[in-house]
Amino acid sequence: MLPGLAAATAAHRCSWSFLCRLRLSCRVAARGSSDRQEWQNLVTFGNFAYMVPYRHPHICALSQVKLYSTNIQKEGQESQTLRVEKVPTFGETVKAVLKKREYGSKYTQNNFITGVRAINEFCLKSSDLEQLRKIRRRSPHEDTESFTVYLRSDVEAKSLEVWGSPEALAREKKLRKEAEIEYRERLFRNQKILREYRDFLGNTKPRSRTASVFFKGPGKVVMVAICINGLNCFFKFLAWIYTGSASMFSEAIHSLSDTCNQGLLAVGISKSVQTPDPTHPYGFSNMRYISSLISGVGIFMMGAGLSWYHGIMGLLHPEPMESLLWAYCILAGSLVSEGATLLVAINELRRSARAKGMSFYKYVMESRDPSTNVILLEDTAAVLGVTIAATCMGLTSLTGNPLYDSLGSLGVGTLLGVVSAFLIYTNTEALLGRSIQPEQVQRLTELLENDPSVRAIHDVKATDLGLGKVRFKAEVDFDGRVVTRSYLEKQDFDQMLQEIQEVKTPEELETFMLKHGENIIDTLGAEVDRLEKELKKRNPEVRHVDLEIL
Repeated sequence: MLPGLAAATAAHRCSWSFLCRLRLSCRVAARGSSDRQEWQNLVTFGNFAYMVPYRHPHICALSQVKLYSTNIQKEGQESQTLRVEKVPTFGETVKAVLKKREYGSKYTQNNFITGVRAINEFCLKSSDLEQLRKIRRRSPHEDTESFTVYLRSDVEAKSLEVWGSPEALAREKKLRKEAEIEYRERLFRNQKILREYRDFLGNTKPRSRTASVFFKGPGKVVMVAICINGLNCFFKFLAWIYTGSASMFSEAIHSLSDTCNQGLLAVGISKSVQTPDPTHPYGFSNMRYISSLISGVGIFMMGAGLSWYHGIMGLLHPEPMESLLWAYCILAGSLVSEGATLLVAINELRRSARAKGMSFYKYVMESRDPSTNVILLEDTAAVLGVTIAATCMGLTSLTGNPLYDSLGSLGVGTLLGVVSAFLIYTNTEALLGRSIQPEQVQRLTELLENDPSVRAIHDVKATDLGLGKVRFKAEVDFDGRVVTRSYLEKQDFDQMLQEIQEVKTPEELETFMLKHGENIIDTLGAEVDRLEKELKKRNPEVRHVDLEIL
């Protein structure tokens, strides 16, 4: 019995050795006639069933697989068909497997291109595009439902037909680029001449959007602060020249730095309302944070630094002061004016915090309105600085010791240093991309999760862009069955059943699947657009939505 078993084992090993030595013979057959079927049977193995038992799982799997491939036309090559042959075994059932296509590292034959790109990039005219195939596609813009595109291959062929060769097309592109540069230079010169003309004769056009922002909200607060701090700075410098007080010098420098910084805030506000352009697609709203950050650095360098310097010099070289009566009067007027500006800033911040549903303290700490926040902190520091300066000057008047006045200058400098550090920190946090409130994120997430086409939401990011604008991004796991059903609800089932019954060959099956597969993908894109519009409609602060499909 053992010799029989050994013989069987040897035969089994021999069969597997033979199977491993089998190779798929690949033959490249040029397409002989136009009526040859594009899908062909590829593989036929030699009959080795007598050598290996049929019940072996690997042989059973191989016996039921049949590979198919479609003809692939590549540029510069003839149409080729990959054929692999296979000998049938005991089983009659054959499983068709579509051969994977190799597209290469660059494949643009199925790319679409808009008419504007076709005209600009391929130097064509509108009349040239009229002769090309037009395809209606779903528009990525909210104001239009669909738009016309062209096949890139058609556009490239048309451009070669018009210009004759790629070299001629490249020369035309170069000439047009030079003409565009010259046009922009002329436009810049004309704009400059127009500005000079308006300055000479006066501009009679209606008030622009940039100017109107300074008559309400943070712009109004900044303009009021600039006017008041400018007057305070002027009178404080007069008082310092008259008295020689170190505390009064610190207050004058304080008012000067506040005026300059508020000028920076005004520039930031005017820039932040500019319309987005191709270079800055998300707009210029962060300019408010940038100007506030520069303002904080300016307060530290100009206000705190000079106050500390003057206070230290007063301690090292104390000098007697003249009458402080005028200094007290100017400080009193400054206290009233700075207090009025402070009240304007507080009222504006309270109104904005109430509109956002946040507490006043939290709104200030998170620097949601950077320009008004700077005014609030500067005016608070100004009121406290006036109090410190008046107290130290009073002690100097009572005791005759000028060291108290120098200590007042150091106190004002320290106060400005604290304010500047807070402004630098809060505006840096905002520029780094701060998230919105967790309650808002939860509300947006629940809106998506409650939709029947969504299975799950992952990697949610909601960033505050400034000026009440929010950018929302999430990875969305869509339910393919719901999306497919949404597509099927719009189809004629009788016609679809008829198409299915007409499918007889693998080529017809591929055509059927590609047609409806592309339509289902379009339906998925429409679902994404619908969710984005729903998010923006229910949450007006959400301006930019990026939903990525898992």
